[in-house]
Amino acid sequence: MKNHTFAYPFSAIVGQELMKQALLLNVVNPKLGGVLIRGEKGTAKSTAVRALASLLPEIDVAEGCPFACKPGPTNGNGSDLCADCTVKAAAGTLAAARRRTRVVDLPVGATEDRVLGTLDLEAAIKKGEKTFEPGILAEAHRGILYVDEVNLLDDHIVDVLLDAAAMGVNTVEREGVSFSHPARFVLVGTMNPEEGELRPQLLDRFGLCVQVEGILDIDKRVEVVKRRMAFEDNPEDFARIWAKEEQAVASRVERARALLPRVGFPDELLRLVAQIAVDMGVDGHRADLVMMKTAKTMAALDGRDIATREDVGLAAELALPHRMRKKPFQDIGLAQGAVAGSMEKALAR
Repeated sequence: MKNHTFAYPFSAIVGQELMKQALLLNVVNPKLGGVLIRGEKGTAKSTAVRALASLLPEIDVAEGCPFACKPGPTNGNGSDLCADCTVKAAAGTLAAARRRTRVVDLPVGATEDRVLGTLDLEAAIKKGEKTFEPGILAEAHRGILYVDEVNLLDDHIVDVLLDAAAMGVNTVEREGVSFSHPARFVLVGTMNPEEGELRPQLLDRFGLCVQVEGILDIDKRVEVVKRRMAFEDNPEDFARIWAKEEQAVASRVERARALLPRVGFPDELLRLVAQIAVDMGVDGHRADLVMMKTAKTMAALDGRDIATREDVGLAAELALPHRMRKKPFQDIGLAQGAVAGSMEKALAR
């Protein structure tokens, strides 16, 4: 049996709890805006991302559609479907198929055309036909877009990715000809800060940020090696051993997705969110929105229909580190106890 047939189980990853939490939050609620995972090499960043897709249920896709459009009722304006699927749906000929959720890799050297897709201008001008060659954003629709070493990408490409992630639509324009298709995906970027930082404007566009480090506990390091060797020796047996834990996490995600729309967020927590954002000195209001959405998603993951102060505190740890104003050469992160101090101050008022 070939090793690449099986992804390393998500639940078998030792430690790195905050990273795993951030990834689960984003698959439950893709509107969080993705996650940036910062850390040294060999800290299970790539392993965790690739394992994530196996936790998600199969999805219905339009048969033969390069954009993986979702067959069935649209949101009312047809934007859930590409142009071809819209025509087929109107004619009643849109067939469905099922497949696993994909993790699509974006190479560091990818060009804008490879990411966005390309238009055949000659066909558009001479024949009036919009011939579109889909790119990476089309492949990633309704899946996970994984960008390793995102800090080494051209800033313009990162801008394009973040715009598509925020809007849920990819639009390509060339010489007055335009083409749009749905592009909703969970964006996961990983990077080693030693190789360079992202601009603050780009950092702010990632919903959550996690700093991961190598495990220092000897027993846990031994367990990392044991599990990895067991997986490499027989990935099928290893996957079978962890199947029950994987199913438990998958069921938790599915229940959280169903519960999320019903999770309440009291006004007192909104004031707490605002106070934390002010005390931490973050710019704009994106941090407030992300903290609120993250806290609600945490409640859903825990099976609760109302968020708590504890949810807000943990949400702040994920939503604020990369948004803090910092001096040159200062590391990204929150001062120890900063959020707790802000929460105490807010509650005392």
